[in-house]
Amino acid sequence: MAAADPKALIRAEAERLGFDAVGFTRATLPPEARTRLDAFLAAGRHGAMRWLAERAAQRARPRALWPEAVSVIALGMSYAPDRDPLETLTHRSVGTISVYARGRDYHDVVKGRLKQLGQFIHARFGAALKVFVDTAPVMEKPLGAQAGIGWQGKHTNLVSRRHGSWLFLGEIYTTLDLVPDPPHRDRCGSCRRCLDVCPTDAFPAPYQLDATRCISYLTIEHDGPIPEALRPAIGNRIYGCDDCLAVCPWNRFATTAREAKLHARDDLNAPRLAALARLDDAAFRALFSGSPIKRSGRSRFVRNVLIAIGNSADPSLLPVAEDLARDPDPVVAEAARWAAARLVPETVA
Repeated sequence: MAAADPKALIRAEAERLGFDAVGFTRATLPPEARTRLDAFLAAGRHGAMRWLAERAAQRARPRALWPEAVSVIALGMSYAPDRDPLETLTHRSVGTISVYARGRDYHDVVKGRLKQLGQFIHARFGAALKVFVDTAPVMEKPLGAQAGIGWQGKHTNLVSRRHGSWLFLGEIYTTLDLVPDPPHRDRCGSCRRCLDVCPTDAFPAPYQLDATRCISYLTIEHDGPIPEALRPAIGNRIYGCDDCLAVCPWNRFATTAREAKLHARDDLNAPRLAALARLDDAAFRALFSGSPIKRSGRSRFVRNVLIAIGNSADPSLLPVAEDLARDPDPVVAEAARWAAARLVPETVA
């Protein structure tokens, strides 16, 4: 009997473990990947994300990260929501949290499944391997496109014909020599919905992102005060932003995520701003145990909530902002003063 196709075996096991997209490619990237990364960094569009610059060489060259790597297995796990993620944007007394952060921390979920798949590959083929989920210098989206599981859309995120813009990505670098899959061609066409919907004009051009203007960056990665000029456009987005993802026409083919751990918690679909603003550190940690939001810390999160309160036009939230103007964290206190000033009724001369 002919030996079983290793790619077919790996794909079947990956799908059994809950992965929705599987592709194979060489552990190399074309020179253009480094050129695009260098241009992004030179323009300062990475903001305070210094790790992007510090390990740029490893990010653009998989074998610089692990010289023994021969192939990369690119994997995607759908986190498609069961409702319109933008429906709460007009309800200004509640917060809007990015879909990816409404369930369990995807780092834990995806990495656990990658390790299981890695154990299968090592046991079946004896190959060495390393698994990665978002925290290592890996260019996940170019590798995913090169492995054929999707293409990088004009919003710079990976788009899948079957899962739209809702895929968590992970990679397995391995010494196993696997025949590459053909790369996926770009299917964005003339559509520019993702570019036009951005509240803060974070896309200087198609396929380019200025992270320093992106609401996801500002509410998750950025420490310190959020620039005042951008605060009104944030609205009630208190952790991340899904606008460019949610309007992608390819989402119409996506079905709700089959991994239950990635489904949204009911209490995070439309949480009340007043309650979130009053969280102390212990209450914050308890509420967001097992959630990626916990990584941001209480002060950064409450800062975001206060920006939303300032944008709420809800005078009943004024006492909340006034109380937090005395918060020991100066960034929280400043955001509270800004919010309070926005909520004070204008006096008629």
